[in-house]
Amino acid sequence: MTADDTPQPRIRVLIADDQELVRYGLRLVLEAESDIHVVGEASDGAAAIDAATVLSPDVILMDVRMPRMDGIDATRELCTRLPRARVLVLTTYDLDEFAFGALQAGAAGFLLKNTRPAELVAAIRTIATGDAVISPRLTSKLIELALPQLTPGNQRAQQDALSELTDRERDVFLHVGRGLTNAEIAETLHLSESTVKAHFGRILVKLHLPNRVQAVILAYELGIVSAGS
Repeated sequence: MTADDTPQPRIRVLIADDQELVRYGLRLVLEAESDIHVVGEASDGAAAIDAATVLSPDVILMDVRMPRMDGIDATRELCTRLPRARVLVLTTYDLDEFAFGALQAGAAGFLLKNTRPAELVAAIRTIATGDAVISPRLTSKLIELALPQLTPGNQRAQQDALSELTDRERDVFLHVGRGLTNAEIAETLHLSESTVKAHFGRILVKLHLPNRVQAVILAYELGIVSAGS
């Protein structure tokens, strides 16, 4: 066996949802993929934290509305306790303040439960690489929820911070605001994916942003991109 033939480690996934049938369906979809391994299930947020602590998943599929502990509190705790694990929020509702709360708590992605299986699998692979995913059909609604929470003072400070971005960083920021992944940005700008990641890391530092979700929100707020662009 050559080095190129060495099997790549599978993405370890934990499914957290209070409905057994949903967990079963997700498991069936994911276990059909050779590069994904479902390591466990949990029926509420507290159980998800316990399972993740023991099983060390790469990606956690997190329902938002669960008994005992909801997905928001669980996501916040997981992002603090297990920062390497990436949380992908799954919600039934297009406009879900609870799901947005999970994003604020540190989730790396946000998809509807009726997302096609292929899109879910692609999202898991994207998140496992350290990127983030927001369903395009949810982006404008996410912005509607987020904008009222931004203060004018912070907006002005961040507008000033834009002047510190290089031309290439502004290009990357524009495409992040449009919802593109790092891989898609790399292809669009004819850069390597690692270069895009490096640019985006500097963007977060310069704009004092905690994550990609907040970068998307800021791009809309500052008019870098607009709904439907």
